[in-house]
Amino acid sequence: MTDITIVKAAIQDAEKLTEIMKITFDKEAKKWLSDQEDVTDYNIQPPGYSSKEMNLYMINHLNYFKILWNEEIVGGIIVTISGELYGRIDRIFIEPKSQGKGIGSTVITLIEKEFPNVRAWDLETSSRQISNHRFYEKMGYRTTFETEDEFCYIKRIATSNQQDNLIENENIANRQYENCNMSNTEGYQVNLQGSSFSNSNLMSSQVSNCNLSQSTFQNINFRNALFADLNLSKSEFIHVTLGGVRFSDTNLGDIEDSVSFERCNLEGGKMTNCNLKDVEITDSELKGMKINNIPIEELLEAYNQMKMKQSLNSPV
Repeated sequence: MTDITIVKAAIQDAEKLTEIMKITFDKEAKKWLSDQEDVTDYNIQPPGYSSKEMNLYMINHLNYFKILWNEEIVGGIIVTISGELYGRIDRIFIEPKSQGKGIGSTVITLIEKEFPNVRAWDLETSSRQISNHRFYEKMGYRTTFETEDEFCYIKRIATSNQQDNLIENENIANRQYENCNMSNTEGYQVNLQGSSFSNSNLMSSQVSNCNLSQSTFQNINFRNALFADLNLSKSEFIHVTLGGVRFSDTNLGDIEDSVSFERCNLEGGKMTNCNLKDVEITDSELKGMKINNIPIEELLEAYNQMKMKQSLNSPV
């Protein structure tokens, strides 16, 4: 008799879970992308799937459960819960040697029991992973959207906590709300395109899995906010105060489309274990700056002395 359980993952599980996730998703890539070497499919190999730091972030900030089979870690499931009624399965992975034993279906059932108030679960999977489609459909998920690369699924559950104030499938476009108490409001599959919010209290709001492209944020208090797992390519930050902000495990873009800093105050900043290849610093105040604990003034002085020596020794 096998015993399958899910337990909240802890920091000390990060290395093991990273190892299992990498093995699992690499095998999926070999299976479904073997003849498409130049194709990137983030549903098969999610961003940061082989990074211990990414797993640490998800353990710290998401609902990350390790999957135990006879008390041994064989995989993980990561979910995001929005408000009280809506959940999303971000990732589920089971080591290849433990697949095909009913673990996945048991884990889906266990996660639904873990969050009994959730009335709608959604997820995405690659259009290439046909076996995933059959699995999720068997578990009660139905397709809501599909493209050449991706299938989106939803599973609706009748819960004992159905809210009497649920407004569903209504057109409330082009309305204005002023001085209204909308605290603890939840929105799921809501179209807010073109909407505007001003002079409003959105403190402690949660925004996940939403399309905010081409949006504008002006005069906003983002103090103590968390920005994680975001695509900010081609965005622009102007007159932004970043005191105390910390960037970690962040990709600043390709060389041909890299990030640029202009007229920025980086005094007191620290860069550790960073890739600064091809970085250029011009017309900037470097006083007190150190590289590998060596003052930049000493490095520049040594460089200038070397250039002077080369100049004196060069033939006329």
